[in-house]
Amino acid sequence: MSVGYLIKEGLAGLSRARLAAFTSIFSLFLAVLLIGVLARIGFNAYEVSQMLREQVEVEVFLEDLDTQSTNELRNGIESARFVEELTYISRDSASKVFQQEFGMGGEALADLNFLPASFRLKMSDEASVSQVDSVAQSFGDLNGVDEVRFNLALLQLLETRTDQLAMGGAALGIFILFIAMILVFNTIRLTIYAKRDLIRAMKLVGATNGFIRRPFLVEGIVQGLIAGSAAAGIIYFLFDWLIPQSISQLGVLSWPFGRWYFLIGGIILLAIVMGWLGSRWAARKFIKDTSVYA
Repeated sequence: MSVGYLIKEGLAGLSRARLAAFTSIFSLFLAVLLIGVLARIGFNAYEVSQMLREQVEVEVFLEDLDTQSTNELRNGIESARFVEELTYISRDSASKVFQQEFGMGGEALADLNFLPASFRLKMSDEASVSQVDSVAQSFGDLNGVDEVRFNLALLQLLETRTDQLAMGGAALGIFILFIAMILVFNTIRLTIYAKRDLIRAMKLVGATNGFIRRPFLVEGIVQGLIAGSAAAGIIYFLFDWLIPQSISQLGVLSWPFGRWYFLIGGIILLAIVMGWLGSRWAARKFIKDTSVYA
């Protein structure tokens, strides 16, 4: 079977059931468009949550220690699991930070030099909230540590909201794609029914099911390509031109992995795969024997 015949028959199938084909293409278009928008928004929401997470530091306040004891404690904490970066804040530095944050009103208290020295820790992004909490509690048991503080409630909230967003977006995306695939299935089914006499004749002269199915698979792929290309164009126009022009603050939103073509290519590929799956599903189900078309 030549490639030219496959393409010709695949395109011809679109004209045999025009309304059904249009409905299928439009549904796939809406499906992958919504998936693309969800992916773009979800990716940026994840980036924001990671940025907020990085700003949550673990502060280890120290007792009055000599230099050697401080260095030993520092080495022990730096070697702990999930600790990516450690910054030492001396008593003098802590007073200066306090004065900067509270302005003129904090000068009198800052001069008293009552603030303890501390370590500020940046934890690994790979660590879960429970792991960060466990490590922080272990620091509190070390000799020379007076107190350990970090915003556990904020970390828990960020982790919960991120998980909810990911699960909700995935569930919605799967549901939308399943509905679109069913519409592709129905379109190919109608096309097969319209060609039932030709299919019966082809089988009588020895054509195999695989031979008969291939043009219908091409039809599904073409539907996906049309729908995916249209959705990709809308998303690129929306996020790369319309939104930055209308709302300049949102112009800083980044594309997944830093390049527009990853999301655009993924949308087109997803639409093609869904079109192929829907057409394969219908072709395998209805091209079995000639009795189906009697």
